Amino acid sequence: MSIAPQATSAVDKDWWRGAVIYQIYPRSYQDSNGDGIGDLKGIAVRLPHVAALGVDAIWISPFFTSPMRDFGYDVSNYEDVDPIFGTLADFDAMMTEAHRLGIKVMIDLVMSHSSDRHPWFVESRSSKNNPKADWYVWADAKPDGTPPNNWLSIFGGSAWAWDPTRMQYYMHNFLTSQPDLNLHNPEVQDRLLDVVRFWLDRGVDGFRLDTINFYFHDKELRDNPALEPARRNASTAPAVNPYNFQEHIYDKNRPENLEFLKRFRAVLDEYPAIAAVGEVGDSQRGLEIVGEYTSGGDKMHMCYAFEFLAPDALSPDRVEEVMKDFAAAAPEGWACWAFSNHDVVRHVSRWGNLVADRDAFAKLYAALLLTLRGSVCMYQGEELALTEADLAYQDLQDPYGIQFWPEFKGRDGCRTPMVWDSQVAQGGFSTVKPWLPVPVEHILRAVNVQQGDENSVLEQYRRFLAFRKLHPAFAKGEIAFSEPQGDVLVYTRSYAGETILCVFNMSPVETLAALPDGNWQALTGHGFTSNNYGNKIDIPAWGAYFARLA
Repeated sequence: MSIAPQATSAVDKDWWRGAVIYQIYPRSYQDSNGDGIGDLKGIAVRLPHVAALGVDAIWISPFFTSPMRDFGYDVSNYEDVDPIFGTLADFDAMMTEAHRLGIKVMIDLVMSHSSDRHPWFVESRSSKNNPKADWYVWADAKPDGTPPNNWLSIFGGSAWAWDPTRMQYYMHNFLTSQPDLNLHNPEVQDRLLDVVRFWLDRGVDGFRLDTINFYFHDKELRDNPALEPARRNASTAPAVNPYNFQEHIYDKNRPENLEFLKRFRAVLDEYPAIAAVGEVGDSQRGLEIVGEYTSGGDKMHMCYAFEFLAPDALSPDRVEEVMKDFAAAAPEGWACWAFSNHDVVRHVSRWGNLVADRDAFAKLYAALLLTLRGSVCMYQGEELALTEADLAYQDLQDPYGIQFWPEFKGRDGCRTPMVWDSQVAQGGFSTVKPWLPVPVEHILRAVNVQQGDENSVLEQYRRFLAFRKLHPAFAKGEIAFSEPQGDVLVYTRSYAGETILCVFNMSPVETLAALPDGNWQALTGHGFTSNNYGNKIDIPAWGAYFARLA
């Protein structure tokens, strides 16, 4: 399929509001050089697929120089490309191709921590009085030699690791090879903002900020209090992880972060039409923190929490609850919703594991995600209704999964390679054995299998994204919920004089649903069918109905 470049138009500084962002995990998108690992040239080759979907932007997970202990989220050089993924020239070429196709490019910035191989940390750990001695979070042991407090790593165990050279502990919220940067130090902030400018000068359109609420720690290193069991949940860490046993008020979520985010936003505002989305990982105060970080128009453009990335199944009541909770917690804010990403079980498996017709389920949930108020992040393979891969222990690469196996199998199951062609080895991802196995069931859902099949999930994504663009209310409009009718979710989106009714049958059985009062004219072109009976509609299992208020 050939894609014509989009016409150049006036700069829209508000492009991010209601944008659909397609997340690419570079290791697993397309291998261009036969080493079993995806790369930037591979992304460039596959961008026509992204353009054909009709999304607005891509977000690329980290491709910076890294020892790959956490597969790029442990950065050893923020201003270069790891040779696994290519070169800066490859990045520039990829970005040029994306822009030619009318796709904006957002990149993943990891500013809460670096790799222990980063020259900054190598210097910092060399002594207590070197120029970068205070660039990371160092603390003396307690008199008995134990860590300075009770903080825990989200990857398991203490958040403190002993360094024999400095005879001190350093803090790591994640792996021991990912020491936390000390953003209380203005020099660290300045250098990180230099990194931001480096990529803006290269022409990126925005950023996704990893673990944005982990940037600052309590200077006094106070212990976190225990969290009562009734308030625990597994939205940001698996239930088997004792990280869930604490109220994380001192090791993250600190108020000092607000001033740094203002500095970050000021840099972005020096450039035209730049946007940033922050990842807020907190199981108790996630939406409240999103509200803080997106208030006032001087911090983040948008943030996402983990409400729709959690294991909890969706229901009409749950969807309405989350949207209303967000509106209450962040009245000035803008959300970015996702059902899947590189860190969680794919939602077709997470919520639809027992569903008989997974294609219908996937189509409905795509329509739901793409009509909620907020921007949208889609994860690669979501448009094919890929399921979570069930990998053998010996195939695991993720240290998180290896640590908590078998109760928690880690993140490899959602990171397996993208499948392009069912007729060639490895689904067209690579010519050699890839870094993670390609499941047979995925190959049967490859792009070439679904492309051109009007009944496929892929073609439905394309169709619905095109439908969405015809109605700005889906991107920019207000949302208002009607009384739920059992498993039927009903809401309207309103913008610039247009009101659109959205009705979703979130069940495996055909359902008769009542329409709200009003003169509703059914819309077409979205791929769903229903039968009208006056003020009622007969909606198939996992079906939807859309109408405009006349």
